[in-house]
Amino acid sequence: MSSSGLSRPLAHRAFRLLAGGRTAAEFGNAVAPVVIAFAVLDLTGSVVDIGIVVGVRSLANVALLLLGGVLADRLPRSAILQGAQFGAAVSQALVAASVLFGFASIPLLVLLGAGNGAAAALSLPAAASLTPRTVPAHLLTQANALLRLGVNGGRITGVSVGGALAATSGSGAALVGNAVAFALAALFFRGVRLPHVALPGRARPLAEIREGWREFRSRRWVWVVVAQCMVINAVTAGALTVIGPVIADQTFGRAAWGLALAAQTAGAFAGGIVAARWQPKRALGFGVAVGMLEVLPLIVLSQPPSVLLLLPAMFVTGFALEQFAVAWEVSLQQNVPEDKLARVYSYDMLGSFIALPVGEVAAGPLAEGIGTAPVLLGGALAVLIVTGLALAVEDVRTLTRKAAAPS
Repeated sequence: MSSSGLSRPLAHRAFRLLAGGRTAAEFGNAVAPVVIAFAVLDLTGSVVDIGIVVGVRSLANVALLLLGGVLADRLPRSAILQGAQFGAAVSQALVAASVLFGFASIPLLVLLGAGNGAAAALSLPAAASLTPRTVPAHLLTQANALLRLGVNGGRITGVSVGGALAATSGSGAALVGNAVAFALAALFFRGVRLPHVALPGRARPLAEIREGWREFRSRRWVWVVVAQCMVINAVTAGALTVIGPVIADQTFGRAAWGLALAAQTAGAFAGGIVAARWQPKRALGFGVAVGMLEVLPLIVLSQPPSVLLLLPAMFVTGFALEQFAVAWEVSLQQNVPEDKLARVYSYDMLGSFIALPVGEVAAGPLAEGIGTAPVLLGGALAVLIVTGLALAVEDVRTLTRKAAAPS
């Protein structure tokens, strides 16, 4: 059909600016933990200090997500995005100045890192919930797929560039580049000029957070899928972030592990392109079902590892993840009311963000206690079980993607 072209959403200026801003912001958010870690190493050389500084940034991110959802449902979302990215640029510029001019300290880095994490938390629900207002309804699938491609590209590039800049130019110069990325994101978001829909005010943020929770739990398919993703995220974070590198060091080497991660990225890009051009009518059920493919790299790593098997397993996993991600974004945007969408997104993000450190912290002790293979196979079984339970819910299986006629 005529609206299936991947580039069609780019004809809309607001979407182009949103995509540019989200890509630049994701790049900045990926660079920040890397260069801050190197800055702490330059300052004290302490791994404990790195954990404190980076951990406080993550904690601030999680703590303010729900408030970010409230603000995004009550204030102009483009203004929130612009202000949050400008605040992130200022905080990273101050960190850069403290490193370059020699007045950096751990308390100062903790304080500024918390500010940076808070800015990210306030912007994430607004960014995700703004998409439906930037394109016609019939381009929503393609728009979300394009945004996913940009966000993934920004994240991957940010990690690589952050490490390279810190190694070649020093952590201070890398932090300057980080601040520039956030400032660029703010400029993009400044151009997203959409009329603000005035909504009834609320006296207390806590009341609005509770209202968002009621909206979140009122749709069974929403909280069931979020629960499924929490388990899958915890399992894969522990397996691929903690256990995978250990196995690589002991067997096929770090270079091959980097190649495996690149294969997953390539799969994600391919999956995004396919999702933009084709989604089944019951896209959510399909996306949830392909979550089972997350077990492939876990099974491969649990055996005497073979790079020849690991590479296609990682590619397929990345491909499947994008099928789910696009279906999930479109399902939320089509079925949750506009004035509550950001708060529902904030609960979704909170579940994901909490699951990642849980899996990462638990993986090491479990692997030491019972061995890597049982942990990986147990994780694979957990993924299969929670996916089966999610598919057993009729609302998940039968939710239908709404077709909108081109305008």
